[in-house]
Amino acid sequence: MRGGGNMQGMMKQMQKMQKQMAEAQEELGTMQFEGTTGGGMVKVIVSGHKEVLDVVLDEAVVDPEDIDTLQDLIVVATNEAFKKADEHANATMGKFTKGLNLPGMF
Repeated sequence: MRGGGNMQGMMKQMQKMQKQMAEAQEELGTMQFEGTTGGGMVKVIVSGHKEVLDVVLDEAVVDPEDIDTLQDLIVVATNEAFKKADEHANATMGKFTKGLNLPGMF
């Protein structure tokens, strides 16, 4: 039965890949992604784990008479930051699943 050795080697490779994936996920959480809008008047910074870390507003964009525009700008900047985080996560994690065709993976 030679198949047992192959299976053991495959299991070791899977464990190594799982460890590398966990390390990549951890590293992703320490990364920051920035979304801006309104010519840089609104800036949102998120982590790779999709947590909003900071919102920076230029005083000129804060108009008590026009809260709706400010809210829209914050949403756009936040979505841009999340999109950048997603793109990086897909590129980073995709290298682990490339060619595996596993449903539910990146």
